[in-house]
Amino acid sequence: MADTLTITDNRTGRQYEVPINYGTYEDYGASSPAIDLRKIKGSEEDFGLLSYDPAYMNTASCKSAVTFIDGDRGILRYRGYPIEQLAEESSYLEVAYLTLFGELPTESELAGWTYEILHHTFVHENVKKLMDGFHHDAHPMGMFVSTVAALSTFYPEAREVHDADVRLKQIHRLIAKVPTIAAFAYRHSIGLPYIYPDNELSFTGNFLNMMFRISEPAYDPDPVLERALDLLFILHVDHEQNCSASVMRGIGSSHADPYVSVAGAAAALYGPLHGGANEQVLRMLNEIRTVDRVPEYVERAKKGEFRLMGFGHRVYKNYDPRARILKSMASEVLEVTGRSPLLDLAMELERIALEDEYFVERNLYPNVDFYSGIIYKAMGFPVDMFPVLFAIPRTAGWLAQWLEMLQDPEQKIARPRQVYVGKDERDYQVIEKRGV
Repeated sequence: MADTLTITDNRTGRQYEVPINYGTYEDYGASSPAIDLRKIKGSEEDFGLLSYDPAYMNTASCKSAVTFIDGDRGILRYRGYPIEQLAEESSYLEVAYLTLFGELPTESELAGWTYEILHHTFVHENVKKLMDGFHHDAHPMGMFVSTVAALSTFYPEAREVHDADVRLKQIHRLIAKVPTIAAFAYRHSIGLPYIYPDNELSFTGNFLNMMFRISEPAYDPDPVLERALDLLFILHVDHEQNCSASVMRGIGSSHADPYVSVAGAAAALYGPLHGGANEQVLRMLNEIRTVDRVPEYVERAKKGEFRLMGFGHRVYKNYDPRARILKSMASEVLEVTGRSPLLDLAMELERIALEDEYFVERNLYPNVDFYSGIIYKAMGFPVDMFPVLFAIPRTAGWLAQWLEMLQDPEQKIARPRQVYVGKDERDYQVIEKRGV
């Protein structure tokens, strides 16, 4: 017999049974579907129960096979593969393929996939004209969001979202073009000419070329920095049903094309509580300034006078596995770029916090944002580019969520319910009688 949950309505004494469905792990049971609550009524005129869950703290909006997270145990897996193994052995484009299509590619599949991505990196010349129209100090993320949305007008066939071949073409284009748009946004913001893609370089090597090349006849990226950026991209591919992934699915559920859907997801990422969190870490470290001031700020944080950015996570109640990987990578990067006082400060802050029962009891461990901002800064990326750097790899994850949503027969256009708390019915008053 299938597992069920019995609910007693104390208003009427009636009992109701709702099914319990399980995911891959039985400790992730979920009462499903939520529509079953509608049959629980106080009277025939009653609408029925709704589950009220602001910010979706405990509501599953979909079934997904893309990413698994166990926050209590500090586990993150893409398509079943531990993030630690993928970070050690894989490349960003290989992980993007895995995330989108469910399996690691064969050698020939990876070669074909890489070719398709690297040969879609150029953007239409009119895209450059569009970006030229932004003000000289426009935020790179605002430019990125707007330009990705504008790609919809360059590829009108993208509206055919139920055509598998058309979908695949847009996936190639989006993954390939977002680094170009990101680099162009940066160059525009500092008044430098755009650098066209070099398809002889790797995915991340080409991005570094478009960002930082000045007058070299050929750009030769440092292999440590190239690998570090690839690793950062792997760690940011997907993270389950976060704010931007939910936006991607919500927009995509109306069968909008993937360009405007990705632009909407990137807009969600623009917020400081999502894609801007590593920027807040740097601002915090700059405020603390020196290692000897760390104990003072830790005590202020314990009193609620100061917030330690980069500690704790809504999902992880253990050490964020991505932070462990970046901690070791940070040292390698700084061997190339030069030792950073910020890293010394960050490590001292982490050491003191992890030895303090206040933080340990509250599961306030460093998360991925704690180290990613330090690495990006050391590599020469300005703080304004941090959310754009997040959006480049996350595009693959958004597209994986979008594909899964389109092919899920249970999914319909997203339309949450609400609990109405406004006025009851009242009569209209002509303007002369209002306020009398």
